[in-house]
Amino acid sequence: MAGCDVLVVGGTHGNEVNGAWLVDQWREQPALLDTAGLSLALEIGNPEARAVNRRYIDRDLNRCFTPDLLNQRGQEVERKRARQLLAVHGPESATPCRVALDLHSTTAAMGNCLVVYGRRPADLALAARVQGALGLPVYLHEADAAQTGFLVEQWPCGLVIEVGPVPQGVLDARVVRQTRIALETCLQQLAAARAGRGRDPHSLVVHRHIGSVDLPRDQRNRLAAMVHPQLQGQDWQPLRGGAAAFELPCGETVPFALDRGEAWPVFINEAAYAEKRIAFSMTRREVWPFDSSWGRALAQLMT
Repeated sequence: MAGCDVLVVGGTHGNEVNGAWLVDQWREQPALLDTAGLSLALEIGNPEARAVNRRYIDRDLNRCFTPDLLNQRGQEVERKRARQLLAVHGPESATPCRVALDLHSTTAAMGNCLVVYGRRPADLALAARVQGALGLPVYLHEADAAQTGFLVEQWPCGLVIEVGPVPQGVLDARVVRQTRIALETCLQQLAAARAGRGRDPHSLVVHRHIGSVDLPRDQRNRLAAMVHPQLQGQDWQPLRGGAAAFELPCGETVPFALDRGEAWPVFINEAAYAEKRIAFSMTRREVWPFDSSWGRALAQLMT
């Protein structure tokens, strides 16, 4: 059965233009991307939303990959596109891809990072090896019933490359460069796994999702406060209970409510998450010893 090694998706959100622009360039000039000898399928995730510079048309494409939504035969743009991507490149298609790498950008000060959904061994191996090569933080998103249906979960292995901050709809050379470096490093690590020369780091540092926090609201459900200036831009930094989290119109501070310990906020004031009622997500920073079974799972997938 013919297929390809890696599906690379840009523009899953139509107003995140940097990844989609890179996909266009690589299609026209393949030599611009070092594929490390792997075969790639390059796709614009949501071309209709991209054409109008909107995150989505009917619903968030990166929440459409749940069994319920995939099995419903509605005419929503994103549900149709999710089914199309799986029909062409999914594990059960005629031309399946082994790995999916989804290129995103954020308005939050996340820098260049990786997002992993759940604890599949091959995902953890790839994230750990890329982290070892580039030092990128890894956001482990799991156990959140309100946020499911992510694209990369439908492939045997998959990561999100996330770069910020950048405004929606803005092409930024720094974001483009960092996205390309992270993607090429992923491809190099996948090729190394195939060749049996993947180098396992001692550990994987993850920021494990433990919940999300909304902005304070008034009795009419309107926003009653802003992200505090002391918190703005402090993604990946520890936040203890009682620290400044929000600021009221009068200038009064609303402290962060946490009984004990500390949380590490990410996606602080991400513009696209306002509709999801998320001012920031909270994580716990954990260091996991690298498990040799992760490396074996990735090598088996790539051979």
